[in-house]
Amino acid sequence: MTQLPGSLWLLRHGESAGNVARDAAHKKGLERIAIEAARDMDVPLSPLGEKQAAAVGRYIRSQPAKVRPTAVLSSPYLRARRTAEILIAEAKLAGVSLVVDERLRERELGALDRLTRRGIEKLLPDQAALRKSLGKFYHRPPGGESWCDVILRLRTFLDTLGRELAGERVVAVCHSAVVLCFRYILERMTEEQILAIDAEADVANCSITSYQCASGRLELRHFNFVAPLREEGARVTAEPDAPIASR
Repeated sequence: MTQLPGSLWLLRHGESAGNVARDAAHKKGLERIAIEAARDMDVPLSPLGEKQAAAVGRYIRSQPAKVRPTAVLSSPYLRARRTAEILIAEAKLAGVSLVVDERLRERELGALDRLTRRGIEKLLPDQAALRKSLGKFYHRPPGGESWCDVILRLRTFLDTLGRELAGERVVAVCHSAVVLCFRYILERMTEEQILAIDAEADVANCSITSYQCASGRLELRHFNFVAPLREEGARVTAEPDAPIASR
């Protein structure tokens, strides 16, 4: 029988400085997003993002011991790692050390990195046309990844969880597209199904998508769960930083 973690919580990182910069660029109609960090992986949390991470940590601390995580893994990107560090500290998870796994990293955008939609259409019209033709699920920008590429690395991540963390209660701090790709795998979706979910609403910063092991598989319990943020008075944000309702 395939080994599985007892539960898996997928947590999108808190609001980042990049999210704020992207929102500003879209509002101003700019082609490029102005971010101080030289690399996407070095973009930090915003002050609100730190508050969101702390709120989730306190929510976890309030849960019964049998529910609290026994393992926390994170994307190597700074905004995800910092979210995980704050969560562990606020939740007071004694004996739990953060494990960084590069397979949880953000989808790599390659040539499209730091471009707004307007920027892509103006500066890389061929890529804009190709993305429209192929769809976002299959389109791989030059030097970047398609959703299928992300899904491939996440399948190996899930295999590792089964071998090394069977029965454990796992939190994986990652990114919005990664959360959706996990759903595609775990719920055995089609391209059309996952893109329909993506079109309904963005994955909120520090929202929880949780699965519980039952009947030999991981079953969805919550998606885009943001009640812990609201209870702590931390504003709910999503890409591109627009407040959204919990789902």
